[in-house]
Amino acid sequence: MKTITIYLDSINKVKDFVNTITKFDTDFDLVSGRYVIDAKSIMGIFSLDLSKAIDLNVHEDSKEKQEKILEELQPYLLPQ
Repeated sequence: MKTITIYLDSINKVKDFVNTITKFDTDFDLVSGRYVIDAKSIMGIFSLDLSKAIDLNVHEDSKEKQEKILEELQPYLLPQ
């Protein structure tokens, strides 16, 4: 499992994020405080506080697949 921090600050970003991760046959969880939701659930994402950064748990053991996933998720990573 790999954990990264993402920021979904608009409706379009949430929609694009869900479309991106549904391409992968991997489980993804979003963690915000004490809430853990399926990252592929657009309704679940909108139940979170999107004004804050959210941790994304990627449940993938293959380093190759992790790198591909991280490459696709670049637009959603927390701005530095």
